[in-house]
Parts: sequence; structure tokens; C-alpha cells
Amino acid sequence: MKFTVTAALAAGLAVLSATPSAAQETFRLRIASGHPPVQTYVNLITTFFVPEVTKRVAERTKHKVQFVEGYGGSMVKVADTLEGVQSGIIDIGGYCFCFEPSNLPLHAFQVMLPFGTMSPTASVKLAREVYDQVPYLSKVLEDKYKQKLLGLIADNGYNLGTTFPWKTVADLKGQKIAGAGLNLKWLEYAGATPVQSSLPEAYTSMQTGVYNGWIMFPSGWLQFKLYEIGKHYAETGFGAITWHGLTMNTASFAKLPKEVQDIIVEVGREYETKTGSVNEENYPKQLEELRKLGVDVRKVPDEVRAEWAKSLADWPRQKAKELDAQGLPATQVLELTLAAAEKHGHKWPVRYVVK
Repeated sequence: MKFTVTAALAAGLAVLSATPSAAQETFRLRIASGHPPVQTYVNLITTFFVPEVTKRVAERTKHKVQFVEGYGGSMVKVADTLEGVQSGIIDIGGYCFCFEPSNLPLHAFQVMLPFGTMSPTASVKLAREVYDQVPYLSKVLEDKYKQKLLGLIADNGYNLGTTFPWKTVADLKGQKIAGAGLNLKWLEYAGATPVQSSLPEAYTSMQTGVYNGWIMFPSGWLQFKLYEIGKHYAETGFGAITWHGLTMNTASFAKLPKEVQDIIVEVGREYETKTGSVNEENYPKQLEELRKLGVDVRKVPDEVRAEWAKSLADWPRQKAKELDAQGLPATQVLELTLAAAEKHGHKWPVRYVVK
């Protein structure tokens, strides 16, 4: 009898000692973006988010995370990333909400207030403040599209690059100029002919005359070599826009141990901050690089910016009413954004009235 109890106890101890080893797991996560790593936010995914999650999980837990990375459309295209995350084709995706005008019409809210702050750091901070005050913005991603928002992503300041010189808003009338999603409205009100496009196709489209300019931040002009065709880059000051996100499939997230989940959330928020600070740091360097490459970089006079802003003065209110009618908290979001921008020191060339 004594032997039996001892044997049973030994067997139980053997099981217990085996449990920690059995609990050690390696989690493989597919992470992707339709944009290539030359784009700042994708570069930060592969140089910061991926290695930091990998390192911290290995250091602070019993587990390991292995990422399978796919950028530049190798796993998902720019306009298909939301669906890729939603369906679980990929576990984590970085994408622009600009390509989801039907699914996420309100998430491009900073674009509805052109000539905002040109500071990516301020842009991502004020966007986070708005997200924190309007739970719908994160909740709709989880409830409807089965993905958790890990980090917001700031772009650098938007300006206008062209193949031709221009000085006044009138000079743009009839010119075919590309944009993405709602920023096409900025062109429409200026009298230009807006063309929906995406960065991976920009070079060929400009080279073949599909359009003659792009609303684009300087990093895009450099990284996609648009300076070879577009020799004119005007600091128009449309604003640094936070309208990308890094999201994770909720089912994939739920399968992870809480300690791994916490690290992914932690690094996601640090990644969010970096999209602002890295873009801000690089902006003047990129303008200088464009100058060295023979691009005519110039500042648009304040009076021209004000003229353009006045043409758009009624648009934010119109857009807010349109989205309010769809049951979205658009007026609330735009008013919070206006106030947050001013809190961070921004002065609008035209103070939009939303209500």
C-alpha cells in the first residue's frame, strides 16, 4: 500500500514537472501590409514592432513568437488588408483607412479638416485623444471587422508634388492629380481633376501621364522615386494625417496567453508613438534630400493656403452631416479634433464650423 501511494505521488510529481515544459509554445503570426518596407510605417513594423515583440516575449515569458512577414502586396494588397485581417488570412495588418471609405468612413476624420497640424507627433497624439473619447472608433473594428486596434499610424505632412510648376490655386484647374480616398476632395474644391491611386502604382502612372501630380508627404516622393518625374514639390501644408492603423485578428489575439497579449499591446502603443516621432524627425531631412536631387521645393504662401482653405470651409460640416445621418458620431469626432489640434498649438487658416 505504501509503495502504491509513493508510486502515485512520484507519477504526479512527474506530471507537474513536465507541465512547464508542455506549456512552452511557439506562436507563429503572419504580419503584412500592401505597402512595401520603404514606406515609413511599414519599415517600423519590420524594424521595430516585429523584433521588439519577438525579443520581449522571449525575455519575459516561457513562450516564443515567430513572425512570417509579407509586405508590398506579397500577402495582401493595399485595399484588401482589412479583409485579410478580418478573415484571418493574416494575423496582423498595417493599412490606410483611406482604402476603406465604405467600411470605415469616419476613421479618415483628420482628412475632413484639411490644413491641420503638420506635426506627425501632434497628429497621432490628438488622434489618440479622439479615439479615447469616442469608443466607437475602436469598437467597430472589433465588433464588425473582428480585429483589435494595436496602434494608430501617423503619416508625415501632406503637400503637393507635381510635374509642372504652379503658383496659385487657379493654376491647378483641370490638372489631373492623384490622391487617396477623401483627400481627393481637396483637389476637387481647387478645380483640379482628382484621380484615385495608391503609391505602388504612382511612378508608372505619373510617367505615362495618367496624372501629373500627387498629394503626398516627402517620404513618399523620395521612397517611390517620384522625384525623377515630378520636379516640383510645394509645401502646401495640408496636414500630417493619422489615418492608418495596425490591427490584429481578434481570434488570433484570443489564442495567445495573456502575458503575450500584453506585450503585443505594449509594443503596439510604442510603435504608434514612433510613427509620429520618426516621421517628424525625417521630414526636414527628406525635403533637403529632394532639393539635392534637383527638385524645386518651395513653400506655398499663406494667402494661397488661406484661399484653398476657404474653398473647403463648408465641406467639414457637410461631411459631418452626411455621416451623422448614417448613425456615426461624425460631428462629435470633428469637434473634438478641432479642439485637440488647437490644444496642441495649431492655428487653422480657416476655423471650420461643424455644427
